[in-house]
Amino acid sequence: MKSRILMGMGLAALLLHASCESNHHGGEEAGTFLVTSPIEKDTLIYKEYVSQVHSIQHIELRALEKGYLEKIYLDEGQRVKKGQLMFKIMPLIYQAEMEKAKAEANFVEIEYLNTKSLADSNIVSANELALAKAKLAKANAELNLANAHLGFTEIRAPFDGIMGRFQVRLGSMLEEGELLTTLSDNSNMWVYFNVPEAEYLDLVTSNSLENLPKVVFQMANSRNFPNPGIIETIESDFNNETGNIAFRATFPNEKSILRHGETGNIKMPIPLTQALIIPQKATFEILDKKYVYVVTEDGTVQSREIHILAEMPHLFVVKDGITAQDKILIEGLRKVENNQKIKFDFVSQEKVIAGLNKLHAE
Repeated sequence: MKSRILMGMGLAALLLHASCESNHHGGEEAGTFLVTSPIEKDTLIYKEYVSQVHSIQHIELRALEKGYLEKIYLDEGQRVKKGQLMFKIMPLIYQAEMEKAKAEANFVEIEYLNTKSLADSNIVSANELALAKAKLAKANAELNLANAHLGFTEIRAPFDGIMGRFQVRLGSMLEEGELLTTLSDNSNMWVYFNVPEAEYLDLVTSNSLENLPKVVFQMANSRNFPNPGIIETIESDFNNETGNIAFRATFPNEKSILRHGETGNIKMPIPLTQALIIPQKATFEILDKKYVYVVTEDGTVQSREIHILAEMPHLFVVKDGITAQDKILIEGLRKVENNQKIKFDFVSQEKVIAGLNKLHAE
């Protein structure tokens, strides 16, 4: 019995030892981490600015005369050509006034011709002829005014564009100056965005207005508008409340994708020389601050705060905090602690980036 107990204890010890060995080897396997080093290379980043889209021409169409809206010739959102008839106000009163003014002008013209004939025969004085001529000029002016009022009953497009929403309906009683609709020329679009003073100075001191880089407009669906934009104007003064100055970029809009009032982001390309680049997955956050784990030659892990200059897909451009000679942990960041010693394998960041791009493509 005693020998059986000793054999059982020995077997248990052997199993315990085997289990410990297994756990020990498993720990070494889990303790091997991948590290890489930042790379330095010339790159292009994009600085984003909130922006607002405007048509190059966007106007309100208003009634120029009082009256009933007799006809609407187009629909909302429809394209119109310059000079095309859009609205008509009932012209009966203005037509009658024009006919009356025309008849008066004809009567005064006959009087003037008779007076001129008498003046040529020295029957009436030159003053009477001048008075008749003045009456004729006044009658013609009143006729032109009546014609203008009659013309105001027809509202035509001042330029090619797209009709906006109707603010009135057929048969509405219109007051002079009442809003009918809007008209937008969307052939080209103006996109306004505000640039902080320091960034403005960086741009204009290194570039003239004619040499500013073309910009990209990112639409609300996060897609880039297909046509690049050209910065054409910069406002004359800064907003004292925000410290910003407004830029205006023009975008060709032949497919009418962009519309007045749309919002999005302007992406300004900024070239960087020898930028320090690391994978985003090599970073972690503590209280809104970004850190990486720097691995020393003996395998000690040390957390270090970094500052991000720009963000790219899967990558960060680092402003400061690490150098190109440092080795940083890129996997298992949650499995280590500060000042912990680990085993690691080094992999070049080119391979890391290639893997990230392949994963993104899939």
